[in-house]
Amino acid sequence: MKVLLAVTEAASFAGGAKQLGMSPPSATRAIAALESRLGTLLLARNTRSLRLTEAGQRYVEDCKRILLELEEAEDLAAGSTLRARGNLTVTAPVMFGELFLIPLVTEYLATHTEVTVNALLVDRLVSMADEGVDVAIRIGRLPEGNFHAVKVGEIRPVICAAPAFLDRVGRPSHPQQLQGAQVVLSSASALLSQWHFNAPEGPITLTPQPRLVVNSNQAAVNAARLGWGYTGVLSYQVAQAVAAGELEIVLAAFSTAPLPVHILYQSGKQVSAKVRTFVDHCQQRLRQDAALKLPEAP
Repeated sequence: MKVLLAVTEAASFAGGAKQLGMSPPSATRAIAALESRLGTLLLARNTRSLRLTEAGQRYVEDCKRILLELEEAEDLAAGSTLRARGNLTVTAPVMFGELFLIPLVTEYLATHTEVTVNALLVDRLVSMADEGVDVAIRIGRLPEGNFHAVKVGEIRPVICAAPAFLDRVGRPSHPQQLQGAQVVLSSASALLSQWHFNAPEGPITLTPQPRLVVNSNQAAVNAARLGWGYTGVLSYQVAQAVAAGELEIVLAAFSTAPLPVHILYQSGKQVSAKVRTFVDHCQQRLRQDAALKLPEAP
């Protein structure tokens, strides 16, 4: 495995062999023996180039993880303190990642110099096992799976608009008053395609009919700040704008149950130092963030 990683990094047998202090023929024989045992081609080579096959790409990623775990096991056996090192893949919804995760990642990297981070920011449910994700931020009900889950906050779906817009059209006192209202809707999140309320007479669900549809939560927030109309968002997405007086939440008394925010990481084996230290860092910071605490009851 070490020979394969060295050859891949150097993009040549000679370069990989030099890194490991061995001869190029020895490196070539080691890779050939590995391919023979696995029964598959890992490196496609000709006289001018060397590249990983699809199977080789998957195997190299597994090798990196396995060798790192082996080093950590040896450190533990020797009584050494584990160091956070290696590549860490994390995922979060796009806007949450931009507002919260990326600042946390940059703080973490500043103090853990042997770690590299790949941040996957997408508004879809990422399979941690299939896509090699170490740590995920999840909003809402947790998927089934063998995960550790650390709760770091709660948020709510909210309806908001610019104060100037509300001064002009009036502030609604009941969800039904939003029927036919001017709306900007983000298509980025299925959570916001319908607006749900808890009223004294029972649950109410509205399907907004927007004149403006955007594929970005931030764009919907920006349009609402400009006074276009109402938008439905998650409370953390507008916490700063509400605090600054740029947006105002309406119908808070009709809010539905809160949505939990969790940090997930895979269980069932020893947690690596990079995962443990990153989760600890995020947990501490996120639990202190006012945007992940529920708005005060009216």
